[in-house]
Amino acid sequence: MSDAGKDRQLDIFQAAYVDIPIRDQRDLMERPFFSLAKTPRTKPIEYAVNGVSVTVTPGATGMATIWDADILIWAATQITEAMDRGGVVSPVIRFHPHALLKGIRRHTGGDQYKKLLEALGRLHSTVIRTNIRQHGTKGGAFHWIEEYRHQEDEHGKPIGMSITLPHWLYDGIVDAGGVLTIHPDYFLLTGGIERWLYRVARKHAGNQEGGWRFSMRQLYQAVDET
Repeated sequence: MSDAGKDRQLDIFQAAYVDIPIRDQRDLMERPFFSLAKTPRTKPIEYAVNGVSVTVTPGATGMATIWDADILIWAATQITEAMDRGGVVSPVIRFHPHALLKGIRRHTGGDQYKKLLEALGRLHSTVIRTNIRQHGTKGGAFHWIEEYRHQEDEHGKPIGMSITLPHWLYDGIVDAGGVLTIHPDYFLLTGGIERWLYRVARKHAGNQEGGWRFSMRQLYQAVDET
């Protein structure tokens, strides 16, 4: 193998862990980064509260949804588990779609593979702009998935996939304290608002002696945008 080929291999993380704690990236758990509707959303999200700004622009097939975000939670889970075990990780993740679908409590037969590809398409086409963790940088944008690839055999059966996470998300996963463990039954919640409220409460109501307060105005603004 050429040196370039070796370098490319080191840039790819093979995701293969099962039955492990589920982790969510902290910055995604509170702000309105995803549509909470099951019907395609074509209206952008424009959120600005207490100096924090989030703008999300949908692609041609609609904005990435909070159910599509399960893919990002699975990616964060795999990366964090590998780091905990002393492994080498990368923004480029290779996996079998069956493993991902099982990991997010989805069925693996029927049209689930097609739905997975549709979700990847929305994650890839949705554009995000935010000042969270930008360290003074102005401007710039990213997609939830910068690139994805899928392989099929001669019968159209899926045999492999890879996704490339944006550096903003990847850095948020690998930084110390960048993820929180969530209950695996989160994937079974069917309502968009239910899912969003769980993530907000999980982020803020952990081990805080004084409890947690979240104004109804903040709650309304965040939910109203999504």
